[in-house]
Amino acid sequence: MSEHVLPAEEPIRFVAPIIQDNPTGWGPCEMPEQFRDMPYQPFSKGDRLGKISDWTVVQDKKYQNKYASPFGAGSSYAYFHDEDESTFHLVDSTREQKPPYQRGRARGQRSRGARGARTPGGMTTLNKQRDRKLGKRWGPRGAPMKIRDASVTVRPTWVTIEDMDFPRLAKLSLPGIKEGEDIVCCGTLEYYDKAYDRVNVKHEKPLQRIDRIFHTVTTTDDPVIRRLSKTTGTVYATDAILATIMCCTRSNYSWDIVIEKIGDKLFLDKRDNTEFDLLTVNETSVEPPADDGNSINSPRNLALEATFINHNFSQQVLKSGSSEPKYKFPEPNPFVSEEEEGEVASVGYRYRKWNLNNGVVLVARCEHDAVMQGPQNETQFLSIKALNEWDSKLANGVEWRQKLDTQRGAVLANELRNNSCKLAKWTVQALLAGSDQIKFGYVSRAQVRDNSRHVILGTQQFKPHEFAAQINLSMDNAWGILRCIIDICMKQKDGKYLIMKDPNKPLIRLYDIPDNTFESDGSEESGDEPVDTPFAPLYSYGNNKRI
Repeated sequence: MSEHVLPAEEPIRFVAPIIQDNPTGWGPCEMPEQFRDMPYQPFSKGDRLGKISDWTVVQDKKYQNKYASPFGAGSSYAYFHDEDESTFHLVDSTREQKPPYQRGRARGQRSRGARGARTPGGMTTLNKQRDRKLGKRWGPRGAPMKIRDASVTVRPTWVTIEDMDFPRLAKLSLPGIKEGEDIVCCGTLEYYDKAYDRVNVKHEKPLQRIDRIFHTVTTTDDPVIRRLSKTTGTVYATDAILATIMCCTRSNYSWDIVIEKIGDKLFLDKRDNTEFDLLTVNETSVEPPADDGNSINSPRNLALEATFINHNFSQQVLKSGSSEPKYKFPEPNPFVSEEEEGEVASVGYRYRKWNLNNGVVLVARCEHDAVMQGPQNETQFLSIKALNEWDSKLANGVEWRQKLDTQRGAVLANELRNNSCKLAKWTVQALLAGSDQIKFGYVSRAQVRDNSRHVILGTQQFKPHEFAAQINLSMDNAWGILRCIIDICMKQKDGKYLIMKDPNKPLIRLYDIPDNTFESDGSEESGDEPVDTPFAPLYSYGNNKRI
């Protein structure tokens, strides 16, 4: 019997694993090859395991976080399907919410029939010519194009010196400017009739037409400023011009001011034959008035109406009888001539000066509209202005006849939103003049479609400093803007310059213009057409306006 000899077994060898030595820490030194590029998602042992389809998460808000992880939603193992995504589109079938006054129009349009042409497939197509017209009037996403015209045509010979954008101007500040010092006081003021403080919506008063003359004389035509320029000051202007510059960051419409540098002196003027003194309406509204020249609600016709209302209201609320007392300044009105016929409006002029540091002394003509007796029988100087309601539905505002007596704050807040620039300029003018009170009148159309008859619905008064804080008006910023423009102009050579608000951008530009600009072209420069409105007598070019 043969023996089977088993082969000797090889001894089992122990292969020692490769150990990474990390002398400065306790973990591996590098990523193992089998775990490289493997996504990692943090998880918690307490996470719920979800179902393939669990509709309770959609139906019941209590279970929206049923499968939520405390580590947040991860996307490491998320499934993405992007093969046919390019051909898939969501269709928004929600109806567009219309304003209340437009909701009844669709019914009438359907009854008149569709305006498009019906194709064999049942789809309605608009006329191509009408599409082109709509494309011109409407911008992207159906928004109307708001392209405004410049207040003056920029000529090729004008040289741009500097662009000043509103964000930079809004950061300027010149603190520490003291109250203006009176140099000369002129004119005669009438006393305010406190009976108008009791006017309300239930006891309204019709606005009257008062035949009085208002003088709107520019800086270099003022005989008092000409006299003062020989001895006092380096910069000369009127309160309206200063307020326009100081509140420029709130303006949307275009305006311009002529600056003339002679030696070390600057004269700030408004151009002749312009609408500089007209009051804007809803300038800062989200939807400003549409520029339709034939409509009574076009920006220009509304400006004429607002100026007409403001002038009449400021004179109607005064005690204007011949036997009534009047407050007279030491000097008479410098703009009244012996040949002038008609009654002059109640106005008092203060020629004041301010020290703006570094040798800059500002001299300006400021105005008061009236005076009244204070609580201690002291004389208080007033600035009287009128806010006007034209069409609350078109203006996206509140109806004054419903809200003015019960929610006057809401009415004023709406005016601050729609007329921020105008109210800021009025406040600056009152502060420059040193008025003790600023009196606002609320004047509305008697009928919405009639812009020639108006009624007074109420009045309200504020101290200018308190009202400035309420509307977030910083005089330090206003002085800073003015000083910035003065410094830029002072560095230029002697000559004529023009500062203009860009009609469609939030910035102002300074131009170097020839010395003979605006001297011989008369009314051609402004491009204005004859005014055909109930306020045509108001809109007379030159230095005088008759109401």
